Amino acid sequence: MKKLAKRYAQSIELVEKGKEYAIKDALELVEKMPKAKFDETVELHVKLGVDSKHADQQVRGTVVLPHGTGKTQKVLVFAKGPKAEEATKAGADYVGADELIPKIQNENWFDYDVVVATPDMMGVVGRLGKVLGPKGLMPNPKSGTVTMDVSKAIAEIKSGKVEYRLDKTNIIHLGFGKVSFGTEKLLENYETIMNAIIKAKPAAAKGQYIKSVAITTTMGPSMFIDQH
Repeated sequence: MKKLAKRYAQSIELVEKGKEYAIKDALELVEKMPKAKFDETVELHVKLGVDSKHADQQVRGTVVLPHGTGKTQKVLVFAKGPKAEEATKAGADYVGADELIPKIQNENWFDYDVVVATPDMMGVVGRLGKVLGPKGLMPNPKSGTVTMDVSKAIAEIKSGKVEYRLDKTNIIHLGFGKVSFGTEKLLENYETIMNAIIKAKPAAAKGQYIKSVAITTTMGPSMFIDQH
């Protein structure tokens, strides 16, 4: 713990309190910070001027990051027959149907990052709503995870597709790469996500849309990003 505290203190010293950084400067600082024993994820936290309680102010979508996330996503596909075979060939980590329900419900089995389902399986998957929903794993047509084109869905997820969505406090949280990517790759990933979030602005949103943007690493301090 002492090592951890020392590393965090050294990282904090590099960050000016109350300063808003240009994104490139912030990412260059991330590179200079003392390294953890593992390749930390660089996280993005965007506070929006919307109210997620209203359906017409929801912000949710997907985007394929040019350089991926640095993490290999494990994909579970709910499908039967030829579509199950297609999912297996396309590289799904797990494929199944009704027989997976008790495994997930009773055994707390969550050894996957994304769940894809063919539309005909949503009646089955719907029974898992209370379990998958809170973990953000419920398949959804808007995020391309309820589809007949399971091959395309798997290929996109494996190549770096991420979903962004508001939490209850109107903040989007997501990882957009690893510290080892370096400034340029992280910058391209950051710009790709921010452009997608800006384009997803609901018509019903009034006033300032992007309230604040911060980036942080898994074990590091937060830095606020200047949006002007």
